[in-house]
This record gives sequence, C-alpha cells and structure tokens, in this order.
Amino acid sequence: MESANKNNFFHYNSKLKSFAKENRKEMTKAEACLWKYVLGSKQMMGYQFRRQRPVLDYIADFMCKELMLIIEVDGITHQYEEVYYNDKIREMALKRIGFSIIRFSDSEVLEDIHNVTRALESYVFNYREENKT
Repeated sequence: MESANKNNFFHYNSKLKSFAKENRKEMTKAEACLWKYVLGSKQMMGYQFRRQRPVLDYIADFMCKELMLIIEVDGITHQYEEVYYNDKIREMALKRIGFSIIRFSDSEVLEDIHNVTRALESYVFNYREENKT
C-alpha cells in the first residue's frame, strides 16, 4: 500500500466520517484532557492535530499530518487480549503507510499529563532533527 501523503489525503476514509464525528462528541475524559491541555489549538509546538481522524479502516484518536504521528489513548479495555491483538494489527497497518504511533493509557493522561506532554515534545524535537532539510 502506498505511503500516506497529501496526494492521497493521508488515507482519509470518508465512510467513517459520521462515526468519527460521533466519537468527537463523546470523547473520553482522558482524550478530552489531552486535547484541551496539550494538542488542541496547535499547543504542541505549533503542530495541528486532528481528533478522531478516519485513516484506512480505523479512527485514530489524534493525528498530525505534518509529523506523520498518531496518538492513541487506551482505556482499560485495551488490556484484554483480543483488544490488544486488534491494536497491534491496526498499529502495523498504520506504520506500513508511514505513521508513527504513540500510545498512552487513560491513567497516564489523567494522572501524569506533564510527562505525557514531555514525551510528545521529545518526539516532535527528534522528528524535527531527523527531518531537517
């Protein structure tokens, strides 16, 4: 499969648009906190993130085109073997088209948002260093 880029709209899946819209209305507490305090309004070092973005056959919690980054916030259900297995399949598909994936648990976001922010800032800094022109 071809890499995600602006020419293929980063593999945007319009069939999932209404489902993604519903997800945006019903974000979890952890997702809402990450959006409000870290990712929304270009707070993360000036990069624009999108919430509940349809990519391939999945909906990414947060996605930044410029960084080719998807951030997932995992609730308690992600500890179950079947969900964990599905996460791995999804992650492999998204990596295959060029995205990096960073996962945080709900508790990490809700209880230690400062370290979540630092981890993301570190990713952005390293991405910029690796992609200097």
